[in-house]
Amino acid sequence: MNTNDDKKMEESDKSLVHGHYHSPEHKKKMLNRMSKAIGHLQKVKNMMEEDEDCADILTQLSAVESALHSLGKEIINEHMTHCIVHAIEDGDTKAVEEFQKAIKKYL
Repeated sequence: MNTNDDKKMEESDKSLVHGHYHSPEHKKKMLNRMSKAIGHLQKVKNMMEEDEDCADILTQLSAVESALHSLGKEIINEHMTHCIVHAIEDGDTKAVEEFQKAIKKYL
């Protein structure tokens, strides 16, 4: 059970978290990239189910990795140029620290 002080602390913690906004155009672009990667991955699954040639499967799998890598680079760029810039302007060091952790995991 939360006390009033606990609720105030939670609310103040939430106010420190930098919000995210991505334009509908950018979001659509990223979702299209994700759909492309999903399509490639579905193709890999189908190829495996149909016992297709391993070399062909690896080629298709390479397309999946390339699509995901490209998506990751775009997300990093977008986050750096918009979200992190705004977080720094707002004094939100937590957002910067969280992004650093995410980059370490990604790399």
